[in-house]
Amino acid sequence: MGIKTRFTETFGIEHPIAQGGMQWVGKAELVAPVANAGALGFLTALTQPTPEDLAKEIARTKEMTDKPFGVNLTILPAITPPPYAEYRQAIIEGGIKIVETAGYKPQEHIDHFKEHGIKIIHKCTAVRHALSAERMGADAISIDGFECAGHPGEDDIPGLVLIPAAANKVKVPMLASGGIGDARGLVAALALGADGVNMGTRFCVTKEAPIHESFKRQMVENDERATNLIFRTLHNTARVMKNAVSDEVVAIERKGGAKFEDVQHLVAGKRGQQAMADGDTDGGIWSAGTVQGIIDDIPTVHELIDRMVSEAEAIIKSRLEGMVS
Repeated sequence: MGIKTRFTETFGIEHPIAQGGMQWVGKAELVAPVANAGALGFLTALTQPTPEDLAKEIARTKEMTDKPFGVNLTILPAITPPPYAEYRQAIIEGGIKIVETAGYKPQEHIDHFKEHGIKIIHKCTAVRHALSAERMGADAISIDGFECAGHPGEDDIPGLVLIPAAANKVKVPMLASGGIGDARGLVAALALGADGVNMGTRFCVTKEAPIHESFKRQMVENDERATNLIFRTLHNTARVMKNAVSDEVVAIERKGGAKFEDVQHLVAGKRGQQAMADGDTDGGIWSAGTVQGIIDDIPTVHELIDRMVSEAEAIIKSRLEGMVS
């Protein structure tokens, strides 16, 4: 059996499930087990400090799996941008055939990858951005609803509306992202017109995720209300885990007139990394979605994927078919 979709067929993957690129988390020890379990995992390029480090991480992943996996390249507006062309070169020379792009104006990146026969999944938070990426040549779209961890955009459209709204217009295969953590989410996404799902937070709460155990336990304990939206007033909204630091950022923004400098010391990446290393869940900013409310265990990646697929088949066959008279 199994669930075949345009996504599995286009990308040569067994199951319609992707583990999206996540800063500090998309490393070989998570991506290889995802690939081995028949889903699509992504290394996160900018987690690696240099393009040379990315080349080594690609090689390390290939030692751990012979199945397809991809690399995420997130394009952020920056005063001194990372050497994107060199990261692209490392991806191309590493023999990677699937790239997840996200962020700002991906055209030059898409063009360069396409010249080398690499397929692109562009991750976005609005139908208009999805259509723009499709015109640029993206082979698939990952549409990210308001429930998601990280940057949900400024439109605040949850998946229940965003996924079918995108499916009405997007012609290439589409992954649904944001708020998905189990078989019910997978079946719902397929019913809404997606060809598969993309999960971040759920993959963070697995045995193999390279994250301190205390963060995994915290996300299991948390309910669906345990997130904060920070940078709302700066029009760069990010959904993060509710903790002492994100509460403080929200309080500063609520006073009004906050500038990035006012919260910079709280949200610094170094601080977040240190908190992760120490296992201090109140020590820094940590991306997590509302899906925390339906995460109640820490399985292996293989257990998670197998369970999702077999339960999804059962929901489609017995529950849904059984309702049709």
